[in-house]
Amino acid sequence: MSQPQPQTSKHICLSISELERLCPVAKALSSPMRVKMISLLHVRSMNVNELAEALSLPVSTTALNVRQLEEAGLIFSEIQPGIRGAMKLCSQRVESVSMVLTPESREGLAALTLRLPIGSYCAAEGITPECGIVSEHAWIGESNSPRTFYHPDRFRAQMLWFHSGELEYRFSLGEIDPAQVEWIEFSMELSSNAPMYRESYPSDISVSVNGHPLGTWVSPGDFGGRRGRLNPSWWSDTASQFGLLKTWRVDRTGCRLDGEPLSDVRIDDLQLAGRDYISLRLGVLPGAEHVGGLNLFGEKFGDCAQGIVMRVGCAE
Repeated sequence: MSQPQPQTSKHICLSISELERLCPVAKALSSPMRVKMISLLHVRSMNVNELAEALSLPVSTTALNVRQLEEAGLIFSEIQPGIRGAMKLCSQRVESVSMVLTPESREGLAALTLRLPIGSYCAAEGITPECGIVSEHAWIGESNSPRTFYHPDRFRAQMLWFHSGELEYRFSLGEIDPAQVEWIEFSMELSSNAPMYRESYPSDISVSVNGHPLGTWVSPGDFGGRRGRLNPSWWSDTASQFGLLKTWRVDRTGCRLDGEPLSDVRIDDLQLAGRDYISLRLGVLPGAEHVGGLNLFGEKFGDCAQGIVMRVGCAE
């Protein structure tokens, strides 16, 4: 029996300013029993019955704890055929967690948060099938048609996907003096895009700002096996369900992805001064090593109630 491959990025960094991410993880780790489950899954993938037997727990209790670990993003599961029907095979997703409990807004430094819906991109270039867009209530335009990405209803998008290509979003800094910007970060919920879904399906998702590549995240797969926390009832159980919330941050020391060093791009390299907007481009480039598509989740799909968020820290 094949087992899911481990996630490429096994560390998550949580900030006290991101309560929607930090609280579910903290709650999941507050139970010694769930911590023991994570320890068992570090050794090998196990189904719910095996976990229940190893921990001397009822299967129903084990299943509830497994679900909480899934919703926190600490483990993932996939349904596989078993001797007596289907079974849920659980695997470890994250090997380490760090929490920053100091608010980033402090004396002498202010943080600005700007949000864009995922359908508010200004350009969709080189989009290839499989591709599509859905709102909270229905499909938008034609399935597997790149021209759908310029459909007038795209601004209502709550999930979109494509095999390769790039989207460009533009943020305004408003009245902020670019010379005072100390750091800037972008966060969004993403995954690969496989037929139906596939937990092990790597894809190189690239992000650039103002034409400067920040670096690539290798998405480990397209996640299903359970419904996304926010997905509407009409969305199929056999389709992609949720992604991972990823954060690219650039400051005066370089660029980090979820707190881990990613590249040497610094805030001064982004050349914010004299610009009318900040350009964010994300996608899967045709020449990438892993061209496994991209799923982008909005406020009403997936696990995280947000679109694309830009946060800027600047001297007051």
